[in-house]
Amino acid sequence: MNGSTEESAEPTDKEMVQKRDPDAAVATAPLIKIKVSHGLFGHDVSVPAHATFGDVKNLLVEDTGLQPFEMRLLFRGKEKEDSDPLHLAGVKDKAKLILVEDPAAREKKIQEQRRLERIAQTCQAISSIRGEVDKYASQVETFQLATRSGNKPADQEMHGVSEMLMRQLLKLDGVEADGDAKAMRRAEVKRIQNLVETIDGLRGLRMEPNPPATNPNVMATISSETIDHGVGSLNAPPPASVPH
Repeated sequence: MNGSTEESAEPTDKEMVQKRDPDAAVATAPLIKIKVSHGLFGHDVSVPAHATFGDVKNLLVEDTGLQPFEMRLLFRGKEKEDSDPLHLAGVKDKAKLILVEDPAAREKKIQEQRRLERIAQTCQAISSIRGEVDKYASQVETFQLATRSGNKPADQEMHGVSEMLMRQLLKLDGVEADGDAKAMRRAEVKRIQNLVETIDGLRGLRMEPNPPATNPNVMATISSETIDHGVGSLNAPPPASVPH
């Protein structure tokens, strides 16, 4: 009789495994269903009875779009730590938990969203200005081609384009940029400055007198280096050769 008592007191293989490996105990524990309230939404979660509140958070990531560090789980009005076991806190089948987003994490997310929106708006504003500058860049290239061919554009016309470019520069100056948008604005500012310098260089050139009527195709001798000074983003064609 004593022998049978001793045999019944010996732990089973399953109990021995659970003692050696707590995770095994969680895995073999019966599942319980928990109702998690999150604002206007509700989530049903099934977890082992010996799971932790941190385990519940991990299961809620996909449904809520929140990361575990952004969650706060409350049971019976008290926030629980991730390492707290459900069964020790008194959580049983059909129990109800409340999920709230961590205020600090929420504020950080809002600030980041606002920052990204500002960058997007800045990039859009710079892109709009870039479109206008593209038009004037095309005119500057036309001025270069005309000058190379000996037909220097009217000074007033070049001055007008230069003024319009300066207006775009003022617009850029009023754009507050951050992150990638800041580099984008800096590049466009440099581009406008190069275009204005190119126009100034063309306006300062002194053209040679008109060639004799017997040789009407003679081009004005203009240094390519002088014309292309400060061009930057312009891809002007090579200067025309002077016929002999």
